[in-house]
Amino acid sequence: MKKLNKLFLFLLTLPSLVIAQELKLDSPIPMDPSVKVGKLKNGLTYYIRKNSKPENKVDLRLVINAGSILENDDQQGLAHFMEHMCFNGTKNFPKNELVDYLQSIGVKFGQHLNAYTSFDETVYFLPIPSNDPEKLEKGFQIIEDWAFNTTLTPEEIDKERGVVLEEYRIGLGADKRMMGKFMPKMMYNSHYAKRLPIGQKEILENFTYDKVVSFYKDWYRPNLMSVIVVGDIDVAEMEKKIISHFSSYKNPKNERPRIKFDVPNHKETFVAVESDPEAAFTQVQLLYKDYDEPKVVKTVGDMRDELAIGLFATMLNNRLEEKRNSPNPPFTFGYSYYGGTYAKTKKAFQSFAMVPQDKQLEALKLLVEENERVKAFGFTAGELERAKTEFLAQIEQQYNERDKTESENYVWEYQSNFLQNDPVPGIEWTYLTMQKLLPTVTLEETNKLINGYIKEDNRVVILTGPEKEGMVKPTEQEVLNSIKVDKSSITPYVDEAVAESLLRNPVKKGSIAKKETNDKIGTITLTLSNGAKVTYKKTDFKNDEILFEALSFGGSNLIGNDEFEKVQWAMNGLTEAGFSGMKLNDINKFMTGKIARVNPYVGGTQEGFRGSATPKDLEYLFQTVYAYFTDLNMDREAFESYKIKQNGFMANMKAMPTMYFQNELYTYLNQDNPRFKGILPDDAAWEKTDYELAYKKYKERFANAADFHFYFVGNIDEQKLEVFASQYLASLPSNGTTEKAVDLGYRMKKGDLKKVVKKGKDPKSTVNIMFYGDCSYDAKEALALRAAGEVLTIKLIEELRENESGVYGASARGSMSKVPYGSYNFTINFPCGPENAETLTQSALRELNKIIENGPEEKDVNKFKEAEKLDYKEKIKQNNYWMSYLTRSFTYAVSADEILQVEQKIDAVTAKDIQAVAKKYLSKDKVVAMLMPEE
Repeated sequence: MKKLNKLFLFLLTLPSLVIAQELKLDSPIPMDPSVKVGKLKNGLTYYIRKNSKPENKVDLRLVINAGSILENDDQQGLAHFMEHMCFNGTKNFPKNELVDYLQSIGVKFGQHLNAYTSFDETVYFLPIPSNDPEKLEKGFQIIEDWAFNTTLTPEEIDKERGVVLEEYRIGLGADKRMMGKFMPKMMYNSHYAKRLPIGQKEILENFTYDKVVSFYKDWYRPNLMSVIVVGDIDVAEMEKKIISHFSSYKNPKNERPRIKFDVPNHKETFVAVESDPEAAFTQVQLLYKDYDEPKVVKTVGDMRDELAIGLFATMLNNRLEEKRNSPNPPFTFGYSYYGGTYAKTKKAFQSFAMVPQDKQLEALKLLVEENERVKAFGFTAGELERAKTEFLAQIEQQYNERDKTESENYVWEYQSNFLQNDPVPGIEWTYLTMQKLLPTVTLEETNKLINGYIKEDNRVVILTGPEKEGMVKPTEQEVLNSIKVDKSSITPYVDEAVAESLLRNPVKKGSIAKKETNDKIGTITLTLSNGAKVTYKKTDFKNDEILFEALSFGGSNLIGNDEFEKVQWAMNGLTEAGFSGMKLNDINKFMTGKIARVNPYVGGTQEGFRGSATPKDLEYLFQTVYAYFTDLNMDREAFESYKIKQNGFMANMKAMPTMYFQNELYTYLNQDNPRFKGILPDDAAWEKTDYELAYKKYKERFANAADFHFYFVGNIDEQKLEVFASQYLASLPSNGTTEKAVDLGYRMKKGDLKKVVKKGKDPKSTVNIMFYGDCSYDAKEALALRAAGEVLTIKLIEELRENESGVYGASARGSMSKVPYGSYNFTINFPCGPENAETLTQSALRELNKIIENGPEEKDVNKFKEAEKLDYKEKIKQNNYWMSYLTRSFTYAVSADEILQVEQKIDAVTAKDIQAVAKKYLSKDKVVAMLMPEE
């Protein structure tokens, strides 16, 4: 890091002109040589790259440069409908055979296999195993069928109407209603305001078959397509497959032009002040739209311009973050940036803020004032230097991971290149070029950018929020007045000095008392002189990643009921005070360019930390942990700021029907639990909050390091980690005692129960079916119960979605827990129409009963196994998966070696095992909960 900083400072001193000339700013940005880019004679573009992360897997993607923007008036919603139809019958996979086949090889529908439709594109995702030639060939057959051979039978179209209408129903609500009102102003006089991808309900219900067929024939054509192949493959072989599968197709003789749709400029400042009784959040949005179409980034000079734009946004957002952390902040969070809108033909300088319900005008004024502050006084040299350091740290991390980059990341890059002509030079070229370009970007250049952004025309202000008694909406004139700033009252930004260290007190080094090695899974466990334990595993899964967790039994269950009520909502806000005498803003400035984060928490049965760092910044992670243990600030002003932000964020969440439903349901189920006061705090809860007591309880929870086990997984320098552990962990206070997870004895209501909650004006419902209770934890049963959830999900999709067309999605999940007591939990969830809620509930329970009475079908058990094993082969090479098993070994008092037995245990699951746990746990008491609209 020191060498890199010296290089960076050296580059800063070089004359800008010399470096610029060396790079030749008019030189084109090259294409990454690691990707094979080609175009067939019919115009289809393809990208192929060999990448072995993850191993034995390939990501196939079909990208169509056509979306809802191209629909005729009588086709609104059919671009998206067409996307659905690609999964409902093709030449080689009739009806639902495509999903059935992919599930049989471990590809989950929705999780792995998926697609989306936007205004300007439709994209299909297909990740499949690459080490089986037959599966690979089938994968290409599938994307070929999607592109050209979807059958679109009247029977399947009519069946899918119900599914798409259910997806339409899910999107109903406050956000959609308010969006329908502000979109005509945001996208003034533009086609984009009239072509939301979900479409029009009346058209989805009544369109004739030929309308979706014509959309498919018009727009699914080779010269609007790209096939992207990235994974553990042979490039030459993949190119042959693309040529074989796609080169014979022709474009229509009289093809419709793929036109671009503009967003016309306007002289006015449009104001939209929208509210809704079900709106959960209060927001402010300000857009200054460009006059012209976006500039395509083609040359090194263009890239330099983009860097300046990024540095500008970073500096401005750093200022907004400081405002957010100030006393009595006007917003929960806020940011500004220059970038795209819904239209690919229009960019804008945009500011956004989530605000307390009574501070919309105040927040809007602050956003405008900060823009004007930059316009009047610019940024400081210190701000620019920190922004450059931040950029360099981020790009360095990407560069360090260049041989460990996931295939999916490359796929997204190539998709953007195809659709937007975004450059793809590769990380090696980008890293070296950024090192040279960054020092040439001057303060004068970044300061000037604001002049091109801020204007008094082509401007849109959007305020959205809740509508309730006693709340007065701002008027349009009040909004316009708020964006007229008294420039004479604006003063320059004051750049406070950067702290020199994260710690203010000397650290008395401890030592390592014992060192143990587990050769089976490659972990080392240290017992420190204060009794704390450290387990670490060195991996090569990522070059620039070390994950961290620390656990200790205890948690808030050791706090009495009366005190718990006073501290439960305060605990998460304690870190807002900062540590070592530094405020959050001081810490953020110090950590510029350093990639290390740590978050302490106090849960129900445990307290601990979660975090991560790059190897070079690992010491800062250790120092932060030390500071959170020993030197957390007490700052009531900072806590009051936290309360304002949290209350501003959560005050109206229960206006959302789904959130209201969850609160009512769990209040009903927890009526015998004196500690349960709702899933969200209200004004009364905040009023009872005792900050000093919360601080005291936090200090109690983190007073004894001997009761903690610290875990590290990643690219670890073992010698350094052991030095840091001795320095910063072995020196932590301890008293040698240990605590256990405590079961307070409270349980949710039991019985065969039904709870109906009525909330919301839209015709939409949610069904939750719940089975839960105490049990003696058994690892084999836990796996079988999880399998039962996965198998039932397959049947729910087949029955409720494909056969009954009654839902867009449905899921079942099963699990067991061991701490603080043995318990099981099984849930079935789906949204639907109110008129179908009872019928579909019975259908879902009928599918469950089939498993209870007859056991699951063998083919569905095999689908579960294939998917689990496919996931395991990928996860076993991920740091977070190893971390989950290490921490699980602590919580459940089991061996972490179990991570090596996962495939064996999956293979051992039988249909009889699944039937047995279903019969044992899912044929007893249950809760059927329904959210229904108000009458």
